[in-house]
Amino acid sequence: MDASLIKKLKDMTNAGLMDCKKALEASNENIDEAVKWLREKGISKAAKKADRIAAEGSSLVMVDGNNAVIVELNCETDFVSANEKFTNLLEKIAKTIINSDAKTVEEALELKTDEGTLNDDIINVTATMGEKISLRRFTKVTKAEGEVFGKYIHMGGKISALCLVEGTDEAVANDVAMHLAAMNPKYVSRDVVPGSVIEEESKVLKEQAINEGKPADIAEKMVQGRINKYYKDIVITEQEFVKNPDVTVGTYLKNNNSTLKDMIRYEVGEGIEKKEENFAEEVAKQING
Repeated sequence: MDASLIKKLKDMTNAGLMDCKKALEASNENIDEAVKWLREKGISKAAKKADRIAAEGSSLVMVDGNNAVIVELNCETDFVSANEKFTNLLEKIAKTIINSDAKTVEEALELKTDEGTLNDDIINVTATMGEKISLRRFTKVTKAEGEVFGKYIHMGGKISALCLVEGTDEAVANDVAMHLAAMNPKYVSRDVVPGSVIEEESKVLKEQAINEGKPADIAEKMVQGRINKYYKDIVITEQEFVKNPDVTVGTYLKNNNSTLKDMIRYEVGEGIEKKEENFAEEVAKQING
């Protein structure tokens, strides 16, 4: 097939290269028919939303036997994220990914479904809902003998947490997942905190102490105490347990003969720069356009 024809169709519709190729194949390389094919499939309409910012949405944790997956699906507004079509799509994505070999979003989008691929499912819902919808990320975890999954979903999926705990029952693991969702620690233990993180924090803390008027040698001694407090902010096992602040999460696990092996926390939209809407400009666009 002539690559220039694919490019021409892409420029006309803003659809993806593979979708343009499929459209041309389905229409015997008749570009007008290919445009129509893309419109009928909702792809052209969906592609035009590709440059919009989708920072809302929902997340989900799903467990199936020895496998678990945590998924974030984005859209543009809370209204759409609460829609049944969107929530059904999120569940379908999780079910499709959980027992697959997909390791990246790109691989997941090519997984087969009853509508073609996961990408086709997303395109169809995008066309129906009128908003950009995108699979942002997922993490799969497989448990071994003697391990259990803990899961917690907060605010209807705005925050989801998945834990892998060894030597305990599901209730304990779920408690740890709830703590993870609430307190957002970054690391399982001190051992896995990168040295560069502590080094940078130590520099900041020393500078703070010097700015408080402390001599350099005293400031150096103060840093260690403050670093210990910093560990409590970022390490889950050193944090006060949300259900019982008299013990740390580490103590709670130890009391239940358990060890936290892994944890993943998704907060919808974290790290995505949201577009600041200027209402006056939007009104002017509507009047002039």
